[in-house]
Order: sequence, then structure tokens, then C-alpha cells
Amino acid sequence: MNEKLLTGKVTLVTGASSGIGAAAARVFAREGAVVVLAARREERLAALVEELRDAGADASYVVADVIRTGDARRAVEFAVERHGRLDAAFNNAGIGGDRTPLHLMDDDVYDGIMDTNVRGVWNCLRHEIAAMLAAGGGSIVNNSSVGGLVAIPAAAPYVAAKHAVVGLTRAAADEYAQQGIRVNAVAPGTTRSEITADWFGRNPGLEDMVNAMTPQGRTAAPEEIAEAAAWLLSDRSPFLTGVVMPVDGGFVNQ
Repeated sequence: MNEKLLTGKVTLVTGASSGIGAAAARVFAREGAVVVLAARREERLAALVEELRDAGADASYVVADVIRTGDARRAVEFAVERHGRLDAAFNNAGIGGDRTPLHLMDDDVYDGIMDTNVRGVWNCLRHEIAAMLAAGGGSIVNNSSVGGLVAIPAAAPYVAAKHAVVGLTRAAADEYAQQGIRVNAVAPGTTRSEITADWFGRNPGLEDMVNAMTPQGRTAAPEEIAEAAAWLLSDRSPFLTGVVMPVDGGFVNQ
């Protein structure tokens, strides 16, 4: 039997109540991780933790909004106090946004996207890295997007935010490489989730357009993104840091 990817690794997942985050919780737990889940929606977190425990996983949760640095710190402290260390983290929490031309975009939309998608990752990185330095190392994966690698029409704040996640990933990877901490990112293409279902529902024809732009001709299942993150977090990728891995059906390869 093949050894599991994340056996015994204490792993924090943010934005874990739905979508890619919930899929990551299931995949990481299946791969042997001790999972600590963080998100804003306690009812969903509690249900997911119960599901994982029923399947034999060591799982727990903390309610946290990563926009608030105190919440990000508390999530990391919860993991360390409960398990003695933090080995891995998947900074997944993020939001999308409506497709709106840049000159018509409201300030509050820009602020909301930048706060969640950039400040949230920044807050988590600061506290995760501190914990990993104390433990002698670790591995972090940030969730960017193909929007962090190429332009997406009528989504300027989202594109800017996801490019910033790429920048944070590369900067942190360079700064902590010799201290035993690897920092990488996944860049998902369009992925099936509540957010994309709502997005497609409000924009008839958009799903077909997106699929037509993707060489594989489909959207991703959230588990496919989680599988890539699990491998990057694992000891199977020891010489990778600062990598931004597209998981996009070939979208950015065109």
C-alpha cells in the first residue's frame, strides 16, 4: 500500500466551509493529515468535522475571519495549542466578484476582494510562518488563480488580488527557504463551487464560454485542486518552493 501524502501532519485549512476548502479538508484527512479547519460559518464547519471524525480522521475547527489578523493568529494558536505544532497550511479563503468593467467598479467591491484575497493571505502567512519557525519548518500553499497569471476581462480587482497572492508566495518562499519553510501556490482554473454556480446562473452562456476557452473543455472539480495542494504540502515535493502551479485544464498554456 502506498504511504499517504500527509500522514500525521498538523494542517490548517482556511475557507474550509465550502468549495475547494471543504474538498481540501476531505482530501488532506484521507491522506492522513490532522486537519484544523477555519472559516466563518460555524454550522458548516461543525458538520464537516463530524463527517471527517466519523471517517476516522483527527479533525477540529475554529471559527475565524482571516481578514482580521487576530482571528488568523487565533486559528494558528488553536492548532499549536491542540497539537503542539503546525506542519502545513492551505491558505484558501477567498472571494470572487461580479464581472464589471473597471471604470464601473465600486470602491467597496475592490476593498472587499482585496481584503479577503490579499490581506487574508498576508495575515495567515505571518502567523503560520512564526509557528513553523518555532517548530523548525513547514509547508504552506496559497490559493491563487489563473487570474493571478493572466488577465480576466471585467475582473480587475480579482486579477490584482490574485497576482498579489503570487507575489506574496514568491517573496515568502525566497525569504524562508533556508529556514525549512516551503511556500507554494496553486492557480486553479474555473472550479465547480457555490460561487461559480451562482456566477454562471447570473450570466447565461458564461459557463459554455469558459469551457470553450479551456483545452480540456470543462471546469474542475474542487477535489482536483485539493489533490494538487496536498502534493505541494507533502514531503513528496521537497525541492519545490516559490512555485505557482496552474491547475486549469491547460487554460494558461494557450
